[in-house]
Amino acid sequence: MPATKPTNRTPVSNPVPSFWNAAPRPLDDHRTTPVLPAASDIVIVGAGFAGVATAYHILKDNPSPPSITILEARKVCSGASGRNGGHVKPDTYFQVPKYTKLFGPEQAAALAAFEASNVYAVKELVESEGLDCDFHLTRAVGVYLDPEHARETEAAYRELVKAGVVNMKDVAFTPKKDAERVSGVKGAQCAFSFTAAHLWPAKMVHQLLDRLLKKGLNLQANTPVTSISSTPDAAGRWTIQTPRGAISAGTVVVATNGYTAQVLPQYEDRIVPVRGLCSRITTPGGPNSPHLVNTYGIRFDARNNDYLIPRADGSIVVGGARQMFWHKRGEWFDNVPGPLPTDPAADRGAGGFAELLPPRPPPLLALPSGKWGARRTRVVDAARESAPAGLS
Repeated sequence: MPATKPTNRTPVSNPVPSFWNAAPRPLDDHRTTPVLPAASDIVIVGAGFAGVATAYHILKDNPSPPSITILEARKVCSGASGRNGGHVKPDTYFQVPKYTKLFGPEQAAALAAFEASNVYAVKELVESEGLDCDFHLTRAVGVYLDPEHARETEAAYRELVKAGVVNMKDVAFTPKKDAERVSGVKGAQCAFSFTAAHLWPAKMVHQLLDRLLKKGLNLQANTPVTSISSTPDAAGRWTIQTPRGAISAGTVVVATNGYTAQVLPQYEDRIVPVRGLCSRITTPGGPNSPHLVNTYGIRFDARNNDYLIPRADGSIVVGGARQMFWHKRGEWFDNVPGPLPTDPAADRGAGGFAELLPPRPPPLLALPSGKWGARRTRVVDAARESAPAGLS
C-alpha cells in the first residue's frame, strides 16, 4: 500500500444538504469514544453503505467478533449513500454485451447474476433486520426513444437470449408496436422491464449503524483520514493518520467511493470522481395522488438517459439531465469542490419527463404546479471501463 499524497479529492466540509439527509439524525456526528482508539483489529474508512455493510457482515453471527472502527470524514452517510435517488436497480442486459467483449461470456453472466441477486439480498436484509427505510420491490422500465439505439439494444438483447449464457428469464422485452402503451412514455421505440427496488439509503445505513453500535462497533464521525502508511510495521499493522491522531489496524478497508484516491493515490487514474444530480419533486396531492407502480429509465440515445422513482409520499425523484452539463467537463469530471449548474439541469429533468409522459396518470400531469423538494449533487466514482475493480 504506497504512501498517500495530497490530491484535490478531499470531501468538502460543507456539502449542500439533500432531501435524504437534510433532517438531523442522532448518529450524524456520533463518536463512540471521545478519544480516537489507538488500535483496532479492523479500520473501515467511510460510513456509507459499503463501509457499514462490510462491518455488518463481519459482525453478523460472529461468536468472536474483531474490534472494528469506522472513520467518517464528515457526518455519517453524508456522501453518495446519503444523497442518491434510492435505486436498487441491477443491470441485467444493457451493459452485458460490453462486458462479454471485455471479459468473456462467463464473467459477464456472473456479473449480471450478481447484480440481480443484490435486489433480493437487500430485500432480505431489510426484512431480517426490520429496517424502516421505505423499501419497495417493483419493476424497472427502461424506455428507448432513439430508433437506432432501440434497434441496436434489441439486437444485442436477442443475441444474449440466443447465446443462453446469461440468465434473461426476468427481463421482458416490449417491441415498438406496444412500447408506448405498455410503458406510458410518448415516442417509445421499445422497452425492457425487470425486477428492481427503491429505498431511502440514509435510513438504512443509520439503522444498521444503530444495531452495530450495540455489538461493539466504534464509530468516529468528522474524522477524515489524511494518510495510510505505505507498508505495515513489524507486527503487520497499518497506521492510519487523522487530524485527531493515529490509529493502527491489522486490516484496513477503504470504502470511500469517488474520494478513494485521497487515501489510495495509486487509484488516481482508475477511480475518478464524477458529479451527478437529481431532484425530488412534490405534487399538490401529496400522498393522496395516484401512484406510479414502476420506476423508469428513459434513454434518449446511446449517451443520455434520465430516471424517475415514484415515492409513496406522492413525490417523485428525477435524476440525470446530463445533456445540460455534459459538455462542461470541468464542472463534473474529477471535480469534487467545484460548482455544478443545477438549476437548468434540474429544470430539464422535470420538464423532460412531463413532456414524455401522457396526461395520465395525474401525478405527472401535476408536475408544472408542483414544488421542488430538494435538489442535490453527489460525488460518485467512475471506474475505468465502468466495471468493478475485480473485473478490470
